[in-house]
Amino acid sequence: MTRPRPVIAIDGPAGVGKSTTSRELARRLGYTLVDTGALYRGVALAARDRGISWDEEAAVVALCPQIELGFVSQDDGTPRLLLDGRDRGDDIRTPEMSSGASKVSAYPGVRRALLGIQRQLGREGGVVLEGRDIGTVVFPDALLKVYLTASVEVRAKRRAKEMTDLDYDEVAADIARRDAADAGRDDSPLATAGDAVTVDTSEMGIDEAVDALVAMVEKRSATADATETSDGH
Repeated sequence: MTRPRPVIAIDGPAGVGKSTTSRELARRLGYTLVDTGALYRGVALAARDRGISWDEEAAVVALCPQIELGFVSQDDGTPRLLLDGRDRGDDIRTPEMSSGASKVSAYPGVRRALLGIQRQLGREGGVVLEGRDIGTVVFPDALLKVYLTASVEVRAKRRAKEMTDLDYDEVAADIARRDAADAGRDDSPLATAGDAVTVDTSEMGIDEAVDALVAMVEKRSATADATETSDGH
């Protein structure tokens, strides 16, 4: 599919800094940021609001067509989730909703229900999409697919620093559980796409990681432009 501007797909395990990196990358490129993980958090939140257990797969899947999910951008371009027209951006950013998103996103019916929303949000290109399946299912023709990673120890330290009410051991144990659950599930397990570029950020700051990604995007874009020009002649 030809788009005016490219799609950039970002994935990786819990606590690796996908959201921060994606947000800064989108800002540097002048692209729109689409946090697809927030959509799954929204489903988990909607289920909790209605008293539906995240373990009740059929009920969670049946809920998806009944709710309205979307985004509104802040002044800095950061998207905030709208659930049924209400800004629930703060409500989804809790450890509870992280666990809920991990559970509901494992259901094939939920993933199918949200596929169309994700494709609609990125159809014109010029977007950075953060989340699972972006480079393999949602936009397999993405210009650049990146798998961010870092050691559990580094991820736990970063998350504990962000969430000062949690200690390192608690965060490390939660991340390890998330890794095991995400990697072991039957549908869309956490894995690196075959043509993704793996970037280990264990020894990188955000600025250094974003610099590396911007350089990759610029190189891929230049190559794509050159190929189109050559084909045109």
